[in-house]
Amino acid sequence: MKKVTLLYAVALSAAVVFSVPPTVTAAQHMPAEADNAKKNKEESKEATAGQQKETESDREITRKIRRAVMKDKSLSMKAHNVKIITRDGRVTLKGPVKTDKEKAAIEKAAANVVGKGKVSNELEVAPPKK
Repeated sequence: MKKVTLLYAVALSAAVVFSVPPTVTAAQHMPAEADNAKKNKEESKEATAGQQKETESDREITRKIRRAVMKDKSLSMKAHNVKIITRDGRVTLKGPVKTDKEKAAIEKAAANVVGKGKVSNELEVAPPKK
């Protein structure tokens, strides 16, 4: 009886080991990459985070705006992560937000720091996820 049980256990173990499902490659699960080449070329002409000036006053402006945005707990994670680019005292806001209300709130926070005429609001309201 012990022999039969042992043989049965070995046979069952072998069946489990050798019945591994076929390997699926990453390419089969990866959706097609978005082609942002055109948009990236357009943005290269505009202000980008890499073009942020390293002057004390520009860094301070960016810091104050970022603090105001982060302090507003009614904003979504997307809104908290927008790009704030300051060059020569002028602020450019970029990135996705969930609603027009968030877009306006972030613009207002920036305008409170530098003044209304010095803010370029390029924030985009992202379509809701399905």
